Amino acid sequence: MAFLSQAQAAPAWFLSLAFLGTLYAAAFSFRLLAHLALCLRRPKDLRRRYGAWAVVTGPTSGIGRSVALELASRGLNLVLVDLNAANLKEIAHTVRSRHAVQTKTVVFDLSLVSTAQGDEAMRRLREAVVGLDVGVLVNNAGVAKPGAVYLHEADVEACVRMMRVNLWALTEVTAAVLPGMLERRRGAVVNMGSASSEAIPSFPLHTMYVAQFSRSLYVEYRSKGIDVQCQAPFYVATRIVSRLAETGRAGRLSMFLIAPTPDAYASAAVRWIGHGPPLCAPNLGHQLLWCLAAVLPDFVHDWLRMREHLQHRALAQRASRRRAGVPITVK
Repeated sequence: MAFLSQAQAAPAWFLSLAFLGTLYAAAFSFRLLAHLALCLRRPKDLRRRYGAWAVVTGPTSGIGRSVALELASRGLNLVLVDLNAANLKEIAHTVRSRHAVQTKTVVFDLSLVSTAQGDEAMRRLREAVVGLDVGVLVNNAGVAKPGAVYLHEADVEACVRMMRVNLWALTEVTAAVLPGMLERRRGAVVNMGSASSEAIPSFPLHTMYVAQFSRSLYVEYRSKGIDVQCQAPFYVATRIVSRLAETGRAGRLSMFLIAPTPDAYASAAVRWIGHGPPLCAPNLGHQLLWCLAAVLPDFVHDWLRMREHLQHRALAQRASRRRAGVPITVK
């Protein structure tokens, strides 16, 4: 009898692990069911809910281009903001040829924000949105450091340009559009971030995105009819990911098996506007990866990312030496 009672009494650590496992499985199931429910729901009429116009930064390639076309397919007119006039002209023509919407373009090198040239471009952007029913803002433009490098090795000017685009410009463009949204008491602000800084505890030798700005705006403005969210995808099959594959890193991307095309991601991203928490991953595959990433302890993530990014750094250094004609010694 004593033997049976001891066998039947599960140790406390086992019960604790079972309880934590049950909680995680419940949270995983809830997120999955919530995502599936949204996919089955009729898409929100963004034009009726928020307004007739959308502002999109970085709309000439990748996710930004696909999001601009997706918004136009939902009947929204577009104010397109990018640094290249020729590329802006091309995407504006493509949008108008496919969808019966209007477009405006603003040439704006966001890396010049808070400079004299940037102030002039910001003035043109404010003038472009005056009198428009701007209901959606998509801050998509962003840049990263050129390769995996330690901070002391990085080009300081490149880092400053990166911060201007990823942080200062995002803040100033949002501030330029928010007053009209407040006046109409409706609007949606979508900031494109990255799972590298949200689902993963560290991403050494690479740039980071900041989601705190989005969370704070969400709290500040949700009572005023303005929805704010930061979308944080994992890999999307853009030209940046293609370049990673070309440099021999494709095998290292095998853990990110689900890399949607920009069009597929844009469809999910636009459907997600106005739904869910201020930090989200609209693509179902990315939702699953996010949950799987949460299983690993932080120190395991840190070790894996540092090991992988040091390999990226070594590849970049070898490529630089090869271009410079410096002999490469294989150890």
